[in-house]
Amino acid sequence: MSSFVIEGGHQLQGEITPQGAKNEALQVICATLLSSEEIIINNIPDILDVNNLIKLLGQMGVEINRPNRHTCHFKAQSVNLDFLQSESFKKKASALRGSIMIMGPLLARFGKAYFPKPGGDKIGRRRLDTHFFGFEKLGATFNFNPDEIFYTVEASNLNGTYMLLDEASVTGTANIIMAAVLAKGTTTIYNAACEPYVQQLCKMLSAMGANIQGTGSNLLTITGVESLDGCQHTILPDMIEVGSFIGMAAMTNSSITIKNVGKEHLGIIPLAFERMGIQIEFIGDDIHIPKQDHYSIETFIDGSIMTIADAPWPGLTPDLLSVFLVIAIQANGSVLIHQKMFESRLFFVDKLIDMGARIILCDPHRATVIGLNKENSLRGATLTSPDIRAGVALLIAALSAQGKSTIQNIEQIDRGYERIDERLRKIGAKITRL
Repeated sequence: MSSFVIEGGHQLQGEITPQGAKNEALQVICATLLSSEEIIINNIPDILDVNNLIKLLGQMGVEINRPNRHTCHFKAQSVNLDFLQSESFKKKASALRGSIMIMGPLLARFGKAYFPKPGGDKIGRRRLDTHFFGFEKLGATFNFNPDEIFYTVEASNLNGTYMLLDEASVTGTANIIMAAVLAKGTTTIYNAACEPYVQQLCKMLSAMGANIQGTGSNLLTITGVESLDGCQHTILPDMIEVGSFIGMAAMTNSSITIKNVGKEHLGIIPLAFERMGIQIEFIGDDIHIPKQDHYSIETFIDGSIMTIADAPWPGLTPDLLSVFLVIAIQANGSVLIHQKMFESRLFFVDKLIDMGARIILCDPHRATVIGLNKENSLRGATLTSPDIRAGVALLIAALSAQGKSTIQNIEQIDRGYERIDERLRKIGAKITRL
């Protein structure tokens, strides 16, 4: 187990560039299984989850050529389906939740797919019903082995159909899209997720020859094609990293410029930070966060307490709620953080309370933060990262705290943030990896 040791209380200064989007990378890498031709993906984040998925595809028989950390060539000409029944596959795939999205491409191209129960963050129940509902609507047969917790889908033919998804699941929508692009006829998906990650997947599939209408909306129409070609695709900047750096600047009273943020794909994120009182200045495609001695949380028009809640796109992504919670600690005012999607994602707040934060955990989904208005600093502490997003929130808290903090289980942070310690040291953070 590795740890970060952080000497808090130092202001940061300079420029930092966000990595490629983790959630997009997992989708488009799985999509390379849809074609036997070469696909080149640029701006790949060099992080644990993505690297493990690339290794998994290589073990499945996909030719992998990685000329540098952020570019990878894929050629899925000789996929070994027998490997999917092996104990090695079950062990490795179950450790990586994003690998569930290999099922749609495998079902579309080979007529069958197998998968163990996926792992990932321990943030509560994350059901897979939407994925298999979509596969069944397309004509696949679904089987579940409860003894081995192993999923199987098979189909001699996939046929286009109309479906109304029970939830706007991002990975579920991506999986169904990838299954539908090679199905016979037309598939209509209503209540589809429309996050930038899904839009980018549709853009890449269209470049490969897929026929997809409605990209960017929650109503997709897909006309199946016989086969898909190769292409070259560039991943967007990671909006979760952009939001994390905005929060980091506010909490540490720093002046930071975030380069090449992909402004048009940030949606409501900048507005949500402005409601927290954080100044955001756009300079071209960069964001400058000026040094602020204090920032005040807005109230609603009637004077009631501000609520920051997650919602399907174009609402606020749930992956940033941990960051909003931690920056509220030093704000002037109070806010209710409402995490609707996952029932365990707020359970890290006890660590922040130990550091001196004023937080009331109302229930598994809601926490009220009473801001300190920077009248008192957080105290350094020994912390443990429970998941990727809580891990970076604890990192932000530690950077702002007085004294030394140790964050354990940083493998969780490494799953989603590329060489975060090295990049933060370049802008003045006192952080060491042990």
